[in-house]
Amino acid sequence: MSQPTPPSQPTEGNPYAAQQPVAGNPYAGQQPSDGNPFAGQQQPTGGNPFAGGQQPGFAPAPPAPRQGNFALGIVAAVVAALVTAGIYGAIIGASGYEIGYAAVGVGFLTGLAAGRIGGSNPVLPVLSAVLALGAIYAGQIIGVAMIGADESGISATTLLTDHFDLVTSAWKESADFMTYLFFGIGAFAAFSGAKKAAA
Repeated sequence: MSQPTPPSQPTEGNPYAAQQPVAGNPYAGQQPSDGNPFAGQQQPTGGNPFAGGQQPGFAPAPPAPRQGNFALGIVAAVVAALVTAGIYGAIIGASGYEIGYAAVGVGFLTGLAAGRIGGSNPVLPVLSAVLALGAIYAGQIIGVAMIGADESGISATTLLTDHFDLVTSAWKESADFMTYLFFGIGAFAAFSGAKKAAA
């Protein structure tokens, strides 16, 4: 004997008409796709719940210090020290005066060359300061030799090679407090110049 078929429910005016179970399944029409309960919802990208936005509580990482070639940085500092020493000596020889600001320039350019090429190696600022001291001293010695050459008629090269003791004695006699002050300022300018150039 066949089962009686229940009468069909009217759909007009029935608020539950769209939610009637289908084929005996009370959740038909509400099943998640492929067994995923979050189907249809936006999934986080790459498993990151904060994808697409800034992660809370995290500041952007500071830029990494600029890397360079340490050996080339030393070479650049030495070359800069030699060149600026010659220029500084020529300025002193031409003017007849020790110009302190030129000593600061010697130090800064030496440090700048070291830091720009050598990068952020912590040895370079210290080495730049030492080289700057040597360059400032060499520049002043060259200047004294050029002034002595004008007064004696002997070339500056001859004074530096054959009478270096006389040149250093003349430098010591002319050195004063400002001479040593600009040594210190020039070394500091080299140290800070290397630091800034490597940043």
